Amino acid sequence: MCGIVGYVGPRGSQEVLLGGLGRLEYRGYDSAGVAIISANLQTRKRSGKLQTLRDELVANPLDDGHTGIGHTRWATHGAPTDVNAHPHLADGGKLALIHNGIIENFAELKAELVAEGTEFTSETDSEVAAHMVAREYHRTSNLTEAMRAVVARLDGAFTLLVVHEDSPGVVVGARRNSPLVIGLGKGENFLGSDVAAFVEYTSDALAIGQDQIVTITKDDVTVIDFDGNSVTPEPFTVTWDVSAADKGGWSSFMAKEISEEPAAVADTIRGRIKNGEVQIEGFEPSALIDVDRIIIIACGTAAYAGLVGKYALEQWARIPVDVELSHEFRYREPVISDRTLIVSVSQSGETMDTLMAVKYAREVGARTLSICNTQGATIPRESDAVIYTHAGPEVAVASTKAFVAQVTALYLLGIAIAQANGKGDSKVLAAVVRDLEATPAMLETVLLHGERIKTLAKWMADTQAILLLGRHVGYPIALEGALKLKELAYIHAEGFAAGELKHGPIALIEPGQVVFVIVPSPRDPHSLHAKVVSNIQEIRARGARVIAIAEQGDAAVLPYADEVIPIPLASSFIEPILAVVPLHIFAMELAAAKGLDVDQPRNLAKSVTVE
Repeated sequence: MCGIVGYVGPRGSQEVLLGGLGRLEYRGYDSAGVAIISANLQTRKRSGKLQTLRDELVANPLDDGHTGIGHTRWATHGAPTDVNAHPHLADGGKLALIHNGIIENFAELKAELVAEGTEFTSETDSEVAAHMVAREYHRTSNLTEAMRAVVARLDGAFTLLVVHEDSPGVVVGARRNSPLVIGLGKGENFLGSDVAAFVEYTSDALAIGQDQIVTITKDDVTVIDFDGNSVTPEPFTVTWDVSAADKGGWSSFMAKEISEEPAAVADTIRGRIKNGEVQIEGFEPSALIDVDRIIIIACGTAAYAGLVGKYALEQWARIPVDVELSHEFRYREPVISDRTLIVSVSQSGETMDTLMAVKYAREVGARTLSICNTQGATIPRESDAVIYTHAGPEVAVASTKAFVAQVTALYLLGIAIAQANGKGDSKVLAAVVRDLEATPAMLETVLLHGERIKTLAKWMADTQAILLLGRHVGYPIALEGALKLKELAYIHAEGFAAGELKHGPIALIEPGQVVFVIVPSPRDPHSLHAKVVSNIQEIRARGARVIAIAEQGDAAVLPYADEVIPIPLASSFIEPILAVVPLHIFAMELAAAKGLDVDQPRNLAKSVTVE
């Protein structure tokens, strides 16, 4: 989950590294550090957020050079302290190494090094790799070969970057089950956990594959596999510029990204609807006509997007759909076949649990398709096909615009399969396509209620527990809203299917208990509206304070709700995309009212690249 950046070129390394780390801090903010080669190797590292390191560099500046590596940490082994921060040094301070991931056999390797007389200064697994590379460098006098000898002995997930003062102008990286991409400049080259590390300087990138080693100098990039064979990496172009990863005057990245939810839906749709039909470049739905089962695998927010997609896929394509948490899926030996389609959903495309589940699915013969927001990511490269969401960079740890883009992509998938297999009602599908095209404008309308929701959040700043209810596609939205409150406001929040209310959860209702209710349209064909209004009456009778998210003009809700947040009239499958936005805003504003950091909530990082 850590952020890493490497640079070789004519610019001052410190500026490049700190700029890249600033855009990667969402990956971890327990500590940060840099190592730069000038006349010799120098390092600075501090626990805390990146600004602490910046302050340290002002107080104790480095002699800048043209080769360097930088790291922002999400702690795994060892507490977030100065000594456990990266880079880790070896070879008398001449070698520096940074690491993302977990080395599972570090204890065994550490014991071997200690027996040889190596002294350790940190509690991390990462320092083991530093001393091992130093040992091999003494043997080979070649940093790339030293790295190759070491990675052959490491178990687990890792991205490693290493520099040595005796090899100035060289950065060597290696990856297994952890992200690393190359940025190609003119007379300079870059490495990063993702393209945000170097997008300020170049949009030309190369994707590094599994079990590969990259060596960069200012004029050259070479990639080999762990066996030493030459590899030609896959090129791609970054489709957004550095301004997309800046706040742009907003109070937080999350506020900016919520404002971009209409654009995220529009960009996911753009170019994929032609003459009323869904056409996705590089994806041929006719190849899925014989699919008899779909399993959506994801974690966290992405799993809730998958639950919304399940309702749509089953109704339109008439194929049974299951939604599984990635970390549970592969360990229970699921029954799947070559007629099973595994759809993975991941904003980063690097979620370790989901990546491992995709690999398992391919090994047992299932077909795989990924829905992803990040070019060059590992999960799309491990899948048979990919639908990119084109939502742009999402820096805030709590996912917002990525969620609505994922739901939109799942809808496009469902429509495409239904059109291909002929099981969907053509009139219904045509109506859904029209509704999707109208969704961005409707989302803009929902955003107009932001100030009202902010005021509501301020009134509730001391609230300790919130319940959320929804039915049908509103149920996953209740789960998503509860997750955002947990992540950002650090309060107990629970989402329930409204039909379950009388089966236990109603015992939680007491006077003053706040309950958000996602109300389906009164035009709902399944008559769920009346049932949900009855649920509101039941909890209101027991003293609950009801905040309803309901269709504009829904008169049946007004007598029973303390507050109504209106959303535009929309079809049942568009409503969840609209209803989630007030919940995103509310969670953000409640956290802000409590004085909390909405972009970097405690204990969390954006991309979970360890199991």
